[in-house]
Amino acid sequence: MIRRFLENPKVIIGLAIIGFFALVAVAGKPFATHVLDRNPTTIFPDAMGASPSWSHPLGTTVSGQDVLTWMLHGTYNSMFVGFASAIIASLIAIAMGTAAGFLGGIVDRLLNGVILVFQNIPSFPVLIIAATFWREMPLIVVSVLIGLFEWTGGARRIRAQALSLRGRDFTAALRTIGESKFRVVFVEVMPHLFGILSPIFLTLIAAGVGMQASMAMLGIGSAAEPSWGLIINYAFGMNALFRGMWWWFVPPGLCLALLGFATTMVNFGIDEITNPTLSSKRMALMRKFLKENPRQVPESATASTPTARTGATS
Repeated sequence: MIRRFLENPKVIIGLAIIGFFALVAVAGKPFATHVLDRNPTTIFPDAMGASPSWSHPLGTTVSGQDVLTWMLHGTYNSMFVGFASAIIASLIAIAMGTAAGFLGGIVDRLLNGVILVFQNIPSFPVLIIAATFWREMPLIVVSVLIGLFEWTGGARRIRAQALSLRGRDFTAALRTIGESKFRVVFVEVMPHLFGILSPIFLTLIAAGVGMQASMAMLGIGSAAEPSWGLIINYAFGMNALFRGMWWWFVPPGLCLALLGFATTMVNFGIDEITNPTLSSKRMALMRKFLKENPRQVPESATASTPTARTGATS
């Protein structure tokens, strides 16, 4: 399963992009500090609003701050929120979905009710309200708040899969011979949830980054912690679009788009692996077979057509 997962071209492309952002998030801040000897507050008076050059590969802002340095620091903060919120939301989704689907009965009804309640709470307005009481909201708090509201969709999918697995023969046999529910769930059932957990986790990463970027673009969060959304917020606040300073807002916007593209590619790859009818190799072989062996129309069918009967009558 893992070998097929890593051999899928879509998965490779998606994981390569996510891995690149993760690498930049880990090494970006030390690289900017110790190699470039710059930080987001460093100002270059002789290069205010300068376009990309060798000394400033992504140009500078109207205040003379290096955009590349902002991007290196912002990638760390954005990916931190994405991964932290995805881990929190995934753990809640696994616990709620598995318990609801596998235990069943009154537990299922209660937990399913909790899932439905949280699913109908608009998360973004709640985050805005929370930000009004905590102006300089740390990134870890933003991650927790996002994770607390982004788990419901994954929990419902996991619950549906757990309900299906609970009725399978192998789980019924394990319960019959006296295996504990803990072992059945975590040893036997969890491996079957891999095809659901992977896309859920990756989707939650993109959702967390996008949610944090949306908040930052509205000016919500700590202004001392650069992120992709905060860079776009500053760029549009300084009319970078009308000044033609594309290098200020295009890089963070492109990063957001690439991260969403990467998660989509991985999800498509997982769908191909778990659903053989969607396999690109299978479809390519089918097209090749049909090209080499065109479908032959039987003579009896041709003779029975109206054209053939008309010709025979005349």
